[in-house]
Amino acid sequence: MKREEKQQLISDLSNVFKKAKLVVVVHNNGLTMEQTTALRKNVRADGASYKVAKNRLAKLALAGTPYESLKDLLTGPTAIAYSEDEIAASKAVVKMAKESDKFKVIGGAMNGEAIDVARIQQLASLPDLDGLRAQLIGLLQAPAGQLARLAKAYSEKAE
Repeated sequence: MKREEKQQLISDLSNVFKKAKLVVVVHNNGLTMEQTTALRKNVRADGASYKVAKNRLAKLALAGTPYESLKDLLTGPTAIAYSEDEIAASKAVVKMAKESDKFKVIGGAMNGEAIDVARIQQLASLPDLDGLRAQLIGLLQAPAGQLARLAKAYSEKAE
């Protein structure tokens, strides 16, 4: 890889880190090409991105971004999943980690703050935005529905 290509890659990665709200670092030791292709497809479907980059270049790209604390995690065969929302990247990598023992989540950061594997798993278990909206609507409608059923039962009892 030529020096200009490396500089461009570092610049592109740095821009990614500046825009991302969630960055997850994973070890991907021994994944087959089929597994990697499936992972990339799942990550995109969840609204996130997945990038394998040389650790040295990724460390240079992290400089000056809110995610500089991730430098220590970049050892061995690593890859980075990232998203512009706080949940998408975690869902995809946790799903893959459950399917393959060769894929392991090792840490990450959300909005510049380091988070551990347990927190990433918690984020992955949260419902998506549409699911949260449905739950909220259900909570708002429940008291009105109960009041209507109570009024109907009272009026039937009074007759």
